[in-house]
Amino acid sequence: MGEGNMWSAIQSVLKQIDDFVWGVPLMVLILSGGLLLTVRLGLLQVRKLGLALKWMVQNEEEGEGEISSFAALCTALSATIGTGNIVGVATAVCAGGPGALFWMIMAAFLGMATKYSEGLLAVKYRVVDESGHSLGGPFYYIEKGMGKNWKWLAKIFAFFGACVGLFGIGTFSQVNGISSAVVGFFDPDKSLAVTIPGLGTYSWVVVIASLVLTFCVAAVIIGGVKRIASVSQVVVPFMAIIYFIFALALVLCNIKEVPQAIVTIVQAAFNPKAVTGGVVGSMLVAMQNGVARGIFSNEAGLGSAPIAAAAAQTKEPVRQGLVSMTGTFIDTIVICTLTGLSVVITGAWQVEGLEGVQVTTYAFQNGLPFSNQFCAAVLMICLVFFAFTTILGWDYYGERCLEYLTGKDEKKIKIYRWLYILAVFIGPYMTVAAVWTIADIFNGLMALPNMIALFALSGVVVKETKRFFEVYADQKMAKKKSSASIKDAAEN
Repeated sequence: MGEGNMWSAIQSVLKQIDDFVWGVPLMVLILSGGLLLTVRLGLLQVRKLGLALKWMVQNEEEGEGEISSFAALCTALSATIGTGNIVGVATAVCAGGPGALFWMIMAAFLGMATKYSEGLLAVKYRVVDESGHSLGGPFYYIEKGMGKNWKWLAKIFAFFGACVGLFGIGTFSQVNGISSAVVGFFDPDKSLAVTIPGLGTYSWVVVIASLVLTFCVAAVIIGGVKRIASVSQVVVPFMAIIYFIFALALVLCNIKEVPQAIVTIVQAAFNPKAVTGGVVGSMLVAMQNGVARGIFSNEAGLGSAPIAAAAAQTKEPVRQGLVSMTGTFIDTIVICTLTGLSVVITGAWQVEGLEGVQVTTYAFQNGLPFSNQFCAAVLMICLVFFAFTTILGWDYYGERCLEYLTGKDEKKIKIYRWLYILAVFIGPYMTVAAVWTIADIFNGLMALPNMIALFALSGVVVKETKRFFEVYADQKMAKKKSSASIKDAAEN
């Protein structure tokens, strides 16, 4: 067996494992968890969305924690708003037809209940170490909520989480996304080539981009969670707003096409053949692509966001749960929906030979009244910053996971940090498909222990929610009575 055959055999086995991990069982587990929590919480994601959006930007007084609720949300959003919002949605619609967008939104709707529960449990079971750091996430709510006998499950989650950060979603996939976006804009013909011994031929743009990116990442992550949060709460809202404005402008410029696009999306969700002409054969394909990409984009159920939520300055788990929930709403129901509509309205999903970011670029170039160069530049800038903040967010997650595994061994955490920076540096030169597949597998395996915990602790979530809103209603009533008494006194 030759070396080439060996590697292709390894890649084939890994691909089969990946298809199994990210297959129907995991999606059913995540969706059924979301459905159970939605029913048990009485459609909380609808009833309390207004309150959640209000508290998203309103810090709690006298809250305990390291960073504000908004900064914690931005740290979580920095990891979720990434290439998935621009590239992932386009890929899902191309592979599963317009119906994939419908299933993506459905998965996000249920995912809001999941994300709420994750944020609540993260704050309820968090611990504060001797140096004053607030630590929490699935490993702590598994160990403290389910009991010491389940510590092995918490360790499994932490191991997969540290691997995901280092090997894939946090480094290689994002860095590759940045380098391809930058090369595609500055050197599409690869005329500025340079040969690196032992690695191959690359554009000078890739070399410069990898050096600049590594320096920027190192400068931020060496400063810890507070610096990551301070960068995230500036960059994430700014870039999300810019992308939102352009995507919304595209939809408004083609407003007449929107009703037909919505009909197409709903029709294709249940009868793909009628819309795709047989390209997408079954409803299951549309559902699989939409749900998988939705979960990949907003990370509801994966257990990553509660690690950031645990650092929030809050006394109330429910309050942080609601703030965490807005992350899925913003990420998928707002940003991904606009991307999907743009791709369907302009027919970009039907253009042959386009893939990934090219699909969204085509949609922007053909749907907006601006030059092609300008549209490509806007998308490139959004992609670069989205991917950059995802790199920062996942370093934080990886370090917290390792912290739990090693018993806060500072030496090992520092080694992890420098390995992470090295992975960012070599990311643009990585072409081994196996690395990407391994990352995908670890990403899926993170979700399993977390979803088991959410099923087991759903009663705790319901009880905490009920208790909080009873107290909240009493406080509102007391405030009303107090205001009325003051008013009466003033009148008399």
